[in-house]
Amino acid sequence: MPEIKSPAFQANVNQAMGDAQLQQALAKLKGGFQVNRVTAAGKLPEFETLRDQATGIKEHTLAHLDFYLEAFEEKTRAAGGQVHWACTAADARRIILELCRQGGAGKVIKGKSMITEEIGLNDFLIHNGLEVVETDLGEYIIQLRNEPPSHIIAPAIHVSKEQVADDFREAHEALDPQRPLAEPRQLLDEARHILREHFLSADVGITGANFLVAETGSVVIVTNEGNGDLTQTLSKMHVVVASLEKVVPTLEDSATLLRLLARSATGQELSVYTTYATGPKREQDPDGPGSFHVVLLNGGRTDLLGGPLNDVLRCIRCGACMNSCPVYGAIGGHAYGWVYPGPIGAVLTPALIGMEKSHHLPHASSFCGKCEEVCPVRIPLPKMMRHLREKSYEKGALPRTFLAGMGFWAFLARRPRLYRTAANFLARALAWAAMGRGALKHVPFAAGWTSERDLPAPEGRSFFAQYRKQKKGEKP
Repeated sequence: MPEIKSPAFQANVNQAMGDAQLQQALAKLKGGFQVNRVTAAGKLPEFETLRDQATGIKEHTLAHLDFYLEAFEEKTRAAGGQVHWACTAADARRIILELCRQGGAGKVIKGKSMITEEIGLNDFLIHNGLEVVETDLGEYIIQLRNEPPSHIIAPAIHVSKEQVADDFREAHEALDPQRPLAEPRQLLDEARHILREHFLSADVGITGANFLVAETGSVVIVTNEGNGDLTQTLSKMHVVVASLEKVVPTLEDSATLLRLLARSATGQELSVYTTYATGPKREQDPDGPGSFHVVLLNGGRTDLLGGPLNDVLRCIRCGACMNSCPVYGAIGGHAYGWVYPGPIGAVLTPALIGMEKSHHLPHASSFCGKCEEVCPVRIPLPKMMRHLREKSYEKGALPRTFLAGMGFWAFLARRPRLYRTAANFLARALAWAAMGRGALKHVPFAAGWTSERDLPAPEGRSFFAQYRKQKKGEKP
């Protein structure tokens, strides 16, 4: 398993907020993915209808998950492939290592996969003597930097091109040290040159899966670089690693979801490469792997079925929620401390690793509702975060100061007369402290607000007092 840093969420946030380079990188989200999504959705009149259909597909599949998983296994075997069931991350790592050894692997190439990040596959394989090379450009960059991804679809969004150039010069020692690397195209060409050698010399290719089709036993992957196609067709063995909820009933269902995936993620109608793979190479095929394996990870997902967090399993990993989230836009992905960042991570991480290690995350939301608004499968993320907040309160996982503050507020809220008296007193006190300036730069017990912005001062009367006067026909 990758290191869990979620318990240090507050410290992670402070570090991220003070990182000028990160803040500059995150600013691009507002003018990039968000705008592109709105444009792409606007060009498709049936976009909202597709969202309803996609939500129905995922709900139906989750309600009959055992049936469709068994159907997928049967069709995969009929096509010449094998399915391996992994209850835990450790089971998945062990199965994949055994497959690599069966394939005589010295080198493994990988496509981008959040599930392999979840199970900590790279470090495990390297520890067991294998060379592992990420082939997605963003994943390759963060592999060189020894960092986890900071975004589901753009894992190196936090890195500047100048940093990438420095990383390439350090890693690619055999190349001319004076070569120009100032432009993105130069960086891309160099990565393509280096990775091409790995594609041709690897023994095993490992990819994730965007969807698993029960009807045919097919695995669907989408990329914008073509690295996924090279990973699965040039290697002797193709190993797919996916979680149980990636299965969909039919090819038509997968097509419906694909019409939403890229539009929601990057604003494209479709990703540049959309590939359906069914089993290993057949006699008439010009290329393809000699063997085909699918490792299906549970990892605690069946525990969520039918419960208050069931709907989080509808996620198709588009990243739209984090692209639109003001909290993610301020702190980036690494602050969340585990594999899944943003609003989806604020729900999925506690669901998979437990509230004890991640109770901060459901509180990392302004509850503006934008995440649910843009989700292609209408996951009610704010509702589930509220549920997890209640759980963290019940377990006493919140800081004592927070609990004391909430307890004091609840005490006042249950006593309307006392609440109004306190509100009037506080409004007058803050108005007096502002001394006519209209704002306060420092307020006791509110340093989290005033350290970054001024607090507008009240006019000296509470809302209730002004409302009563207005109701009586007096000027408030």
